[in-house]
Amino acid sequence: MNNKRIFLSLSQQSGFEQEYIQKALDDNWITSGGPNVNDFENVLENYLEVESHVTALNSGTSAIHLALILLGIGAGDEVVCQSLTFSASANPILYQGAIPVFVDSEPETWNICPQSLEVAIEERIKKGKKPKAIIAVHLYGNPYKVDEIHAVAERYEIPVIEDSAEALGSSYKEKKCGTFGTFGIFSFNGNKIITTSSGGALVSNSKKIKEKAIFYATQAKEKAVHYQHSEIGYNYRMSNICAGIGLGQMKILDKNIDSRREMNRFYNEVFKDIEEIKLFQTGNNDFFSNHWLSTVLVEANTNKNISRENLRLAFESKNIESRPIWKPMHLQPVFSDYPYYGSNVAENLFEKGLCLPSGSGLGEDEKDRIKEVIHAFFKKL
Repeated sequence: MNNKRIFLSLSQQSGFEQEYIQKALDDNWITSGGPNVNDFENVLENYLEVESHVTALNSGTSAIHLALILLGIGAGDEVVCQSLTFSASANPILYQGAIPVFVDSEPETWNICPQSLEVAIEERIKKGKKPKAIIAVHLYGNPYKVDEIHAVAERYEIPVIEDSAEALGSSYKEKKCGTFGTFGIFSFNGNKIITTSSGGALVSNSKKIKEKAIFYATQAKEKAVHYQHSEIGYNYRMSNICAGIGLGQMKILDKNIDSRREMNRFYNEVFKDIEEIKLFQTGNNDFFSNHWLSTVLVEANTNKNISRENLRLAFESKNIESRPIWKPMHLQPVFSDYPYYGSNVAENLFEKGLCLPSGSGLGEDEKDRIKEVIHAFFKKL
C-alpha cells in the first residue's frame, strides 16, 4: 500500500502559474510591486463582488499590522482579539506596543462570542480603557456571527479588523468574508486555499486608504527625488513573482473550494454513526464555509480508549497528518498575563478538537487510507 504522507493542507498548482512567473522574468520585474501585483489586486477586488480596495502584501500578519497602524493603534491602546485563533492574529497588537484583550468563543461557530465581547468592552470602558479595535476571526473558514458581532462593534463605535486568513471564498448571507470589517485580511501562505507561496492582502473600502497602506508597505518613502522619510515604514509589499503565482491560483479557487467542501461531506459520511465524534458544520444557510480545514470534536471514552490524542496518534501511525485545533491565546505563555473574558468554551474546544486532512488535491486513494484508520480506530472494520 502507498504510504506517502498525507498532509493536513497542501496547495495545488493550476498549471497557469508558470505563464505569469515567466512574464515577470521576461520583463525583469522580479522585485516587490509590479504588473502582476496590480493584476492580482484587481482579480481579488472583482472576486469580492463589492466595492473594495485590495493591497497585496507579503503575509496576512503584515496585513493585520498595517490595519492596526492605519487605525492609529499605538502603545498602551487596547485591542480585543478572539482567543481561539492562530498567534498571527494577536502578535501584531504587541508589535504596536498595544495590549490584547482576549475573548472566548461561542459553540455554534467556534468564533468570538458576542455576549463575552460586550462584557469585555464594558469592563474595559469602566477601567478607562475603551478598546480601539476588535479582531474577529473566521476560524478554519467558518464565518463568525457577523450580524451580532458588528452590532456590538457599532454600538460602541469600535472598528472591526476581519481576520479572513482562512476564509477566502467563504460568505455570510451571500456576501464574501473579508468585506464586512473596517479592514479585512487574507493569507496566501502555502497551506491556504490558494497560495502565492507566502503572501497576504489587506482589504479596505477606500482608494485613499489603499494608497496609504502601500505607502507604509514600501518603507514610507515620500514623493521626492531623494529618499525622504517622515514616518516609519515597512517592507511589506508582495513581490511580482509571488503575485504571478497568485494569478495562476485564482483560476482554481472555486474548484479548490468545491474540493474542500467535498472533503467535509466525506467526513460527514465516515463519522455519521460514530457517537464519540462531532464534525463541525455550519449551522444554517446564512453561513457558507470554504471548509479550509474540516474539524471534529472527539468525546473521550476511557473504556474504549478513545480520545482526541489517541485518534491523532492513530492517523500518525499511518503517516497521515492531523493536528489539535489552535490552542487559545489566553492559554499561551506569551499572552497569559493579558485580560481574558468568557468562560471555558475555547478551552473545551481545544481539548477535544482535531483538524483533519482537507487538501484540495486529496484523491480516492488518500480518502480510503483515511477511512481505514477511522474504521480501525473505532472498531468498525
